[in-house]
Amino acid sequence: MPITLNGTNGITNASWTTAGRPASPSVGQQGYNTSFNAMEFWNGTAWTFTSTAPVVSVDYLVVAGGGGGGFHQAGGGGAGGLRSTVTATGGGGTLETALSLNLATNYTVTVGGGGAAATAQSVPGTSGSNSVFSTITSSGGGGGTGSSGAGAAGGSGGGGAIGGAGGAGTANQGRAGGTGNSGTNLGGGGGGGASTVGADGADTAGGNGGAGVSVAITGSSVPYAGGGGGGTYNGGTAGTGGTGGGANGNTTTAASANTGGGGGGGSNAPVVGGSAGGSGIVIIRYSDALTLTNPSGGLTFTTATSGGFKITSFTAGTGSIQLN
Repeated sequence: MPITLNGTNGITNASWTTAGRPASPSVGQQGYNTSFNAMEFWNGTAWTFTSTAPVVSVDYLVVAGGGGGGFHQAGGGGAGGLRSTVTATGGGGTLETALSLNLATNYTVTVGGGGAAATAQSVPGTSGSNSVFSTITSSGGGGGTGSSGAGAAGGSGGGGAIGGAGGAGTANQGRAGGTGNSGTNLGGGGGGGASTVGADGADTAGGNGGAGVSVAITGSSVPYAGGGGGGTYNGGTAGTGGTGGGANGNTTTAASANTGGGGGGGSNAPVVGGSAGGSGIVIIRYSDALTLTNPSGGLTFTTATSGGFKITSFTAGTGSIQLN
C-alpha cells in the first residue's frame, strides 16, 4: 500500500510484517513494520528503523578456543570458557540472562581459535583465544605445561607437570587443571573442563581431562569444552580427553573443532608432541521473524529454523552482525 493523504487525519503509510517486507525495495522506501510496531526504511543494504530500534531477546552459547597440550610428560590443555543462557553454563554457575539487543544495530561476533600444541621439549602449549558475542566474552583455555611447572590459567586451566599445579579456571566458565605427578612415569595433569576439574596425573598414567557441559541451544544436546588428557614420560597410560571435544594425551590428534576442547599433553618415549586445542563456537537463538546479516563479512555461519526460532552457529572468523 503506498503512502496516501487522508484528509485532516494525516498520512497513511504502507505497512507489512517482517516476513512480508517488499521483496525488491527501492532505496528510501519506508513503511510501518507491524511485527515490531515501528517505522522502517530500506537503506540500500538493510531495513533500518527510523526511531529507537525495537529490542529483541537473544539466547547464546559462547565457547572459547581450547588450550594446546604441552610437550614431554606434559599437562593437557584446558577447555575454552563456556557461557550459556540455555540448559547449563560453565564452571557450575547459574544460567546467564539472554541479551536484549536493538534491531538494525551492529554487534561483534568473534570465534576463538584453539591454542597451538607445543613442538619442543619443556615447552607449554599455547592458550586458546577468546570468543565474543556483543558484551559476552568467554576466555580461551589455558595451555598445558611441558616437562614441569604449573598449567596456564584460562577459561578452564591447563594441566601441570612433575608436581606442578593445574592452572585456575575462570568463575562461571570452567574448572581448574590437574596436578602433574612426580613418580616413575610422571603423568601430566589433565586439562580442566567446563563441568569438572582435570584429574591429577598418576605414577603410571596421565590425568584425564575434565568433562564438558552439554547444551541444547540447537534443539539437540551437544557436549562442549572438555579438557585435554595428560601425557606420560616413558610408557604408562595416557589421559583421555574429557567429553566435549577434549583430545587424548600422547597423540598429535587435535581436539575437535568448534567444541573448545583442550589439546592432549605429549610424551617422552616415544617422543610425541602435544596436540592443539579445538576452536570455539558462538551460537545464538532469536525469533524466526528476524533476519541476520553480516554486513562487512568476515564470519562463517549457518542458520537453521526450529520451534519459532532461528539458530545461527558461527564457526570461524570475526565481524559484525545485525538483526532486522
